[in-house]
Amino acid sequence: MDEWFTFEQIDKNTFAISEYKHWEETHCYLLFGTKKALLIDTGLGVSNIREAVKELTALPIEAVTTHVHWDHIGGHQYFKNIAVFEGEKSWLSGSFPLPLWVVKTNLQSKPCEFPADFDIEKYHIYQGGANVILHDDDIIDLGNRRLRTIHTPGHSPGHICFYETDRQYLFSGDLIYAGCLDVFYPTTDPQQFMRSVKRVKALPIRRILPAHHQLNIPVTLIDEIDNGFEKLLAAGNLIQGKGIFTFEHFQIHI
Repeated sequence: MDEWFTFEQIDKNTFAISEYKHWEETHCYLLFGTKKALLIDTGLGVSNIREAVKELTALPIEAVTTHVHWDHIGGHQYFKNIAVFEGEKSWLSGSFPLPLWVVKTNLQSKPCEFPADFDIEKYHIYQGGANVILHDDDIIDLGNRRLRTIHTPGHSPGHICFYETDRQYLFSGDLIYAGCLDVFYPTTDPQQFMRSVKRVKALPIRRILPAHHQLNIPVTLIDEIDNGFEKLLAAGNLIQGKGIFTFEHFQIHI
């Protein structure tokens, strides 16, 4: 298998595909149904995730996007079937909110072990669009396996999580993870982020599957993040430009 990616089995029909050699430590998730496989996000695009995924399944693959940021759509170029939330479809089709030079700077901002064949000069942002547009509460049916689309804006306008009722899995994208939660970009919204955390908090969740850093995180992290936002709100700090606030298991950068 590709040495850039690390494969971890969550259950017999679910794999995490991680890029631990990069400072972002991104996680993508491959889910198997009886009709097709679903790849949640495609990572950085540093190595060919399509070739890596082919080693795990022969099922037809649909790539879905938690949100259209560079570290989640890097491998979209390798897939024909791509789904995105309606609020960010234009970001996949010529309106990406950051210039390429900024993305390249971020990609290389900390030392990491890039593959020998990686060429930063050839790196580009996927702008090929999507053939499936998702909406809030849409159901994705893989065949004997269904996921619900949940619109959770804040980190980006069209950020979505995926919730699997049968397994009580929450694929949380950049809404919930153990690290620095970014809400300082012009396209982010701290108030919406807080409301989105409360929305997923109401779900019966057995496992959180985050998009970055530590893979095994407690479900109680949702409550901790919710409490963190409530404290910022009460102190009048839930406003962009206030800086970085550190809590026990995470940070919030506003």
